[in-house]
Amino acid sequence: MTRKVTFLVKRIVKEGFEEPRLPHYATEGASGLDLCAHISSSVAIPPMERALIPTGITIALPPGFEAQIRPRSGLAWKHGIMVLNAPGTIDSDYRGEIQIILANLGKEPFTIQPGDRIAQMVIAETLQALFEEAHDDLPVTFRGSGGFGHTGL
Repeated sequence: MTRKVTFLVKRIVKEGFEEPRLPHYATEGASGLDLCAHISSSVAIPPMERALIPTGITIALPPGFEAQIRPRSGLAWKHGIMVLNAPGTIDSDYRGEIQIILANLGKEPFTIQPGDRIAQMVIAETLQALFEEAHDDLPVTFRGSGGFGHTGL
């Protein structure tokens, strides 16, 4: 069974806007909460351009948690709409409005309507690393410093 944890969320009420939709799971087994556009009118994103789309919500994550912002697979596949800095990170000490950087990698303009589901948010536990400077070589591994395709196609 999936562990459930309660987090605080607040709607940002803006004159002339519909009430923002709270993050919600589309299905019982979903890992990501849908985030919706909180805009007063449609926003067109031309091909190879980007837009910052507000969600109308702010959240309070306790220390030890982050929210990861990811693209919605249907928007990515069907229209080339991506979250530009995916996964975006919302830190536990951030209390501002969640805004989504959407990029249109498609060939046609894409229009976001008020209330559209534009991204998904996954809540994840985190830890903070403590680094200790090594004065000798790091421990040897089979891989070593190989990277960027060193294992072939």
